[in-house]
Amino acid sequence: MYRALAERYPDAHCELDFANPFQLLVATVLSAQTTDVQVNKVTPALFAAYPDPAALAAADRTALETIIQSTGFFRAKAESLLSLSAALVDRYDGTVPARLTELITLAGVGRKTANVVLGNAFGIPGLTVDTHFGRLTRRFGWTTAQDPVAVESDIAALFPRKDWTMLSHTVIFHGRRTCHSRRPACGACSVTEWCPSYGLGPTDPGVAARLVKDAPATPAPESS
Repeated sequence: MYRALAERYPDAHCELDFANPFQLLVATVLSAQTTDVQVNKVTPALFAAYPDPAALAAADRTALETIIQSTGFFRAKAESLLSLSAALVDRYDGTVPARLTELITLAGVGRKTANVVLGNAFGIPGLTVDTHFGRLTRRFGWTTAQDPVAVESDIAALFPRKDWTMLSHTVIFHGRRTCHSRRPACGACSVTEWCPSYGLGPTDPGVAARLVKDAPATPAPESS
């Protein structure tokens, strides 16, 4: 299934815009309960105003909240950003640590956020168990777990560590574009012959094709 999805989404990647580990950490914290598209609209102004942990740690809370307001839950996110930036300055000399055990001590940073940063900023394999990844791995029959940590453990046992980051991107791409939560485009899916959840959504190819968002340039292989 992973091989077929990788062929379907050869350009799968982190869809948050960033230039360094600090920017990715901040963007991932902001991405909670909103879309990467919305975060990418906010971060240019945010990073222009606060280019590093020291600047963000010293930010005026009201000004920060105004910049990030459109991402939702902006007061809690502002608190997390101020706190994690201060911690980076105080404990890590303004540098984002490249260890999961250290990242998850920062405000607003759980295993999902830590694995995003490790995999995409440092090249250290990690599994990003967001809502898409959890939903699809259960639909695929790869896990029955609901808890993200348990999902991560189950999937880690199935795939080589070297594949974890790209597996995450590929599955998340599929979840955002084809295997939707409410109405998956089953008839336009490239893994139907192996998927135990085939039929949850429309199986007619024409109907399903209209549900696909941001379809890749090459069409999905026809299911047998």
